[in-house]
Amino acid sequence: MSAIEISIGTDLKIRDAQAEDAPAITAIYAWHVLNGRASFEDVPPTVEEMRQRMSTVVSTGLPWLVAIYQGIVVGYCYATPYRPRPAYRYTIEESIYVEASTPGRGFGSALLSALIARSEQGPWRQMIAIVGDGPNNTGSLRLHKKHGFEVAGQLRSVGFKKGDWRDTLIMQRPLNDGDWTPPE
Repeated sequence: MSAIEISIGTDLKIRDAQAEDAPAITAIYAWHVLNGRASFEDVPPTVEEMRQRMSTVVSTGLPWLVAIYQGIVVGYCYATPYRPRPAYRYTIEESIYVEASTPGRGFGSALLSALIARSEQGPWRQMIAIVGDGPNNTGSLRLHKKHGFEVAGQLRSVGFKKGDWRDTLIMQRPLNDGDWTPPE
């Protein structure tokens, strides 16, 4: 896949993540782990753990992108294989997080749009989003629906965090020809 760098206006740029972005990415995610409802992790990863996660994703040929606003990392997204068995090889799962103080500014939309475009350069035919805290995560639901995702199912009470049960919504959108044609 070719690298992507998109400028949106003069202040927002989407580009491939680099190792030096790991501290900012770790800080963004740590807030979501500790304060948000979407992540089902309890302990934020260290910067080194995040670098390893980034490296693992990129080594599989999948994208990990960051949004840079006025020189600061304000969000990130990436795709991973949906499941390890061979029949799933044309399906990927996306994850997206933005800096907690910047919702509603279009950073998530720009990131997801770039991730979809980048993923369509590969052989993948379906993109899955597992939306933590399901129906209560209205921002994520709205973002994914805007980009063509549809709710494919709901898993009830599959996560227990901060003293309560949490659902996940499974959302899905086709990539390229989706299931209209067989893979090459």
